[in-house]
Amino acid sequence: MAKKAFITGITGQDGSYLAELLLSKGYEVHGIKRRSSSFNTGRIDAILPDLHNREARLFLHFADLADSTSLVKLLYGLRPDEIYHLGAQSHVRVSFDIPEYTGDITALGTTRLLEAIRETGIKAKFYQASSSEMFGNAAEVPQRETTPFQPCNPYACAKVYSFWIVNTYRQSYSLFACNGILFNHESPRRGETFVSRKISRAVARIKAGVQDKLYLGNLEAKRDWGYAPEYVEAMWLMLQQPEAGDYVIATGETHTVREFVECAFDYVGLDYKQYVEVDPRYFRPAEVNVLRGDASKATEKFGWRPRVRFHELVKLMVDADREGLNVELNGVRRTARQSSVSE
Repeated sequence: MAKKAFITGITGQDGSYLAELLLSKGYEVHGIKRRSSSFNTGRIDAILPDLHNREARLFLHFADLADSTSLVKLLYGLRPDEIYHLGAQSHVRVSFDIPEYTGDITALGTTRLLEAIRETGIKAKFYQASSSEMFGNAAEVPQRETTPFQPCNPYACAKVYSFWIVNTYRQSYSLFACNGILFNHESPRRGETFVSRKISRAVARIKAGVQDKLYLGNLEAKRDWGYAPEYVEAMWLMLQQPEAGDYVIATGETHTVREFVECAFDYVGLDYKQYVEVDPRYFRPAEVNVLRGDASKATEKFGWRPRVRFHELVKLMVDADREGLNVELNGVRRTARQSSVSE
């Protein structure tokens, strides 16, 4: 019988790649989505089955991390073998604007899900999406599993809470529960408000002549950037181990936002200095200066290593956004031609 997986945040970047990975391994995959007046399944539309497909292995359910009853009901009915908790309010800058909501969903949402596991008595293995933001401006570089947390924003504080509540449930109730402390990981599916995607999308639009400027915040912030599809492999590998543990997943390299910008613009033959301006509105109230991870524990325990490196990552994101923009512009031109003909 196929294993059954349950994913919160399945419609996000990581959730969509994870769903594809699990389906390729023969899993039956279930995910939750919030009720919305608009469709928000764009990242997984390509793998969503037809409603009448009797052999479907991907299913979506309405639920919310703010509603413990919906989570308990789902777990009672599904009884999954593995649970991947990726859902959160995950934008750092936005967390300063809505700190209470961030804490409710990102922190207490984890408690609600762990309580649902305990209440239902299922024996599912649990993965918690922790974040490098928990380290903040740590004195130790690179950061590893033993590095003390120094969160600098409401999102990071909520993730620290989630990290420790997972450890508490693991120790108190013998749950197989892991924390994956993932450093920045990007892809063409990254949300457009995150800096990496904001850059690659702007490069495509500026090169095409449909955008003039790119406004960014702190260009000197240093981050450890990896490729999202590789990071979801690490999530799966954590739950295949004989014992639960906490693992840093990172490339071990740091690059500034400025380097990301320069690489992206250079790739299309443009000088970023002519197009990029710093806007103080995009600075965080408290900045995290340097994040660089040490994934040697994951390498030793289950052989995980990054394969896509920084410059390749930047180029594949720019390529994807240029291709997407071409499709969009061709569609607009085609619609305009059809309108002129009908007139």
